[in-house]
Amino acid sequence: MIAIGPLVPSDRARWQELFEGYNTFYERTLPAEIYDEKWQAFQEGKAIHALCARDEGIIVGIMHFFKHPSTSSQDVCYLQDLFTAPEARGRGVGRALIEAVAQWANQQDCCRLYWHTKESNETARRLYDQVAEKTPFVHYRIVL
Repeated sequence: MIAIGPLVPSDRARWQELFEGYNTFYERTLPAEIYDEKWQAFQEGKAIHALCARDEGIIVGIMHFFKHPSTSSQDVCYLQDLFTAPEARGRGVGRALIEAVAQWANQQDCCRLYWHTKESNETARRLYDQVAEKTPFVHYRIVL
């Protein structure tokens, strides 16, 4: 059975292992200080938040998210990172994490939960197409 809950200090190594897997998937490498900085922020739980999925006590998925204001509605919640350990895929981990953040966002009076993924991420998109509406928006960015 998959259990969703907060990360605790003893989860640090496994969290980083999974977060490194997430970043590898998206073809980026983060410096060690970013992992340290974000871990500390997740432990504080003020600006950004994290949840994990455990199966028999082992972390098999992580999710990072935050609430932010919107100019056209109530606050919204952005699910920034979601990663499931390869050996746990197809067992409901991603769905359970999304349901948990949706519940959190609802409790925070957010009117919407949203996220992005690579167009080629077919595995994740099969789940996302079941649990959310695909919007017609195109994503742009300027790297600074």
